[in-house]
Amino acid sequence: MAARALWSGQLRVSLVSMAVDLYSATQPGARIGFRQIHEPSGKRIRYEKVVPGIGPVDKDEIMKGYEIDKDQYVLLEPEEIDAVKLESKRTFELVQFVDACEIPPLYYDKPYYLVPADELAEDAYRVVREALRHAGKIGLGQITLRGREYIGAVRDCGDGLLMETLHYPDEIRKADPLFAGLADDKVPEDLLEVATALIDRKSGPFDASAFKDNYTIAMRELIDRKRKTRKKIVEEEEERPATDDNVIDLMAALKKSLEGAAADGNGRKKAKAKSRPSRTKASGGKGRKKRA
Repeated sequence: MAARALWSGQLRVSLVSMAVDLYSATQPGARIGFRQIHEPSGKRIRYEKVVPGIGPVDKDEIMKGYEIDKDQYVLLEPEEIDAVKLESKRTFELVQFVDACEIPPLYYDKPYYLVPADELAEDAYRVVREALRHAGKIGLGQITLRGREYIGAVRDCGDGLLMETLHYPDEIRKADPLFAGLADDKVPEDLLEVATALIDRKSGPFDASAFKDNYTIAMRELIDRKRKTRKKIVEEEEERPATDDNVIDLMAALKKSLEGAAADGNGRKKAKAKSRPSRTKASGGKGRKKRA
């Protein structure tokens, strides 16, 4: 199935303008999702809109409300909400350029691909891409998506451009109350030296393929088995061994990790996540069989 553009318009940098399409850079369908099913009938569970003391209500009687106090709401008419929604502007202008390191990672929200809409736009598109790459900059502007205005950060990405929406400052939770008291004590030099050496040995180029979503893989295998056998499979939860001593010597743990990293060939091998096989039971017929 061909990808569908979420937005189409003009990307403008000063007097340079080009037609572009915006595509989501992530695939929500890659993750496992479940439905709640009524076991006796095999049908999906549906939910009714109900009011305490009244019961089920019609869809026409439901309004959107903003809670201003406990059990007190300001009711908004659909027409009032539609009037506030911004019209989808068809121009996304980059008005500021910053170094990539100047934007804290927690501001980044969701990635999108910016793609030239036609051959006429490709030349200008390449110029903007190469200019951002050589300058080491990220272009910032505001783009309207689904009736809301977002901050868009554009950077070069391989042969194309990547746009990431950013959170507004008031959407970021303050970290100071959570980290209060952590900055007072000084880190011992010997611990810092060993920890730094461990990081150096484990350092290497970023490779996302070295990490696997073991839960999704195992769940797909489970679903495939059940699809073929049509039998219930109950996963047994592996018990964790109890530890007698909860106090761990930090220096000993770091040194042990450092020795293990050295034995891995200077820490340049890819980390491969290993999943332990779990025992499963298949119920059906007269007997039970254990499956790895």
